[in-house]
Amino acid sequence: MEKKSYTFDEIKQKLVNYCVYQDRCHAEVEQKMRDFLLIPEAKDEIFLYLMKENYLNEERFTRSYIRGKFYIKHWGKTKIKINLKQKGVTEKLISKSMDEIDDEDYEKTIRKIYEDYFSKQKGLKEYQKKSKTIKYLLSRGFEYDVVLDLMNKD
Repeated sequence: MEKKSYTFDEIKQKLVNYCVYQDRCHAEVEQKMRDFLLIPEAKDEIFLYLMKENYLNEERFTRSYIRGKFYIKHWGKTKIKINLKQKGVTEKLISKSMDEIDDEDYEKTIRKIYEDYFSKQKGLKEYQKKSKTIKYLLSRGFEYDVVLDLMNKD
């Protein structure tokens, strides 16, 4: 299939639209740029433009990603961190942005997931239910010590 070739301005506009549609991280924009086979100078120019005009903002992306994954998907901080790192977001920015998650909300969410999952375990001994529930919470990306704290409060 013949690849359509775009002018520099068309590509720039496509990347603006890509960023406007949803907050993006640098790595996602970088990936998208590969589709257009741009020379490095053109890439740099577009990157600078997107940042200068605030279409591309790594901190805003990180903060909205954290909010979405916690408040909508109910992921734990560990899972969020791992996924952000895979997107090339720095440890420093991730740590700084974790304040998007309210501590009380975090605890309530873990407790709710714990209770829902625990109550669904049928025909198991108490300790088996507990152990399965701990594994489940860890798989959702909640930290081991936080999960244990929760268990000890019961």
